[in-house]
Amino acid sequence: MSEPSAALNSGARNGGAPNSGARNGGAPNSGARNGGAPNSSALNSRTTHVLAPIVLGVVVVAIWQALAGSGLVEAYLLPSPAAIVGEIVAFAPSMISASGITGLNALIGLVLGTVLGILTAILASVLRIVDGMTAPVVAALSVIPIVALAPVLNTMFGADSQFSRQAIAALASFVPVFINTLRGVRQTLPVHRDLMRVYAASPGEIMRTVTLPTATPFVFTGIRLASSLAVISALVAEYFGGPRGGLGSLIATSAASSAYPRAWGYVVASIVLGLAFYLVTLGLERAATLRRS
Repeated sequence: MSEPSAALNSGARNGGAPNSGARNGGAPNSGARNGGAPNSSALNSRTTHVLAPIVLGVVVVAIWQALAGSGLVEAYLLPSPAAIVGEIVAFAPSMISASGITGLNALIGLVLGTVLGILTAILASVLRIVDGMTAPVVAALSVIPIVALAPVLNTMFGADSQFSRQAIAALASFVPVFINTLRGVRQTLPVHRDLMRVYAASPGEIMRTVTLPTATPFVFTGIRLASSLAVISALVAEYFGGPRGGLGSLIATSAASSAYPRAWGYVVASIVLGLAFYLVTLGLERAATLRRS
């Protein structure tokens, strides 16, 4: 064996320069293994992403408190955050009970709207005549004013029924779920369906094994968008008659009796309820996306 070959082999056997960096955690890999610049920058980015909205919220509340305590703005126009927090503490049981009533109406409406939206979208993807009929109906439903619809449904179903609020939440949820589901169903490539037909799969099997798994992320995106609409619709519907006790009706009652800090407290409870719906559906959407990927 020649001297150069012997030198190369001895370097490889004894962990020489070519491999020593990789084996002993040298310069090329030490940054990745020891949390170098790339990892620290990613950590800083995540920290900034979390802290930025918190800092902004604290600054806004501080300015709000200073403005409300300065006397430049009347208390009935802008109650101070301290007064609102005091009302939240004093009426916490009432706010929790009202959140449960409004949340239940929104949840029932969301479930009904989701089921109807998914089934209608599947029918529209299979039958061209259904697709042609649903397009103008969905366009009309998307622009129905809740303010005008709520009193009509309250009169139809009675002042003691919660169904009118649930129906309004269902109508608001139906549109985004239908649109996103129909779009997801149409993402299936024709070659995949043709391949299933070659294997003698029935239309139901093709729908179950190919079409619906492809459309799953789109379905959950529609549900996430519909969750906020369901809460807003249930709240607005409570303003216009029907059983008392929901967040919307208590906001209206508090404002009518000039208890503005209390009204703002119920508004805060409404925000928390809407965020809870949104975060739950966002978690479901991410879980479905990760499972599919």
